[in-house]
Amino acid sequence: MNKNQVKETVVGIRFAGALILVMGLLTPVFSYAVDSSTDTAGQYLDDATITTKVKASFAEDKGIKGRDISVRTDHGVVDLTGTVNSAKESAWATTLATHVESVKAVHNNLKVDSK
Repeated sequence: MNKNQVKETVVGIRFAGALILVMGLLTPVFSYAVDSSTDTAGQYLDDATITTKVKASFAEDKGIKGRDISVRTDHGVVDLTGTVNSAKESAWATTLATHVESVKAVHNNLKVDSK
């Protein structure tokens, strides 16, 4: 091997080593961006549909309409959070959500604020 070939080999090895180092440093950063959930597109749409139907039933109901209730659905399980005026309203919100098609369960985390 002549001097130029040795120099090119050393430069190539250094470049490859630097590339491996950079990739090793960047891999953990990019690995967190990967969605590791098991939800399929269909499951996500089903949950979104349930959430929309629960919110619509609240909007149509005179006793619940206008209350500060957040609705979140995960695999058919509805979580209710927010504030209502009475225990009766809280129970009614659970009843309305339970009667929406495809709801498997309702977790009522509503707080009663009887101003």
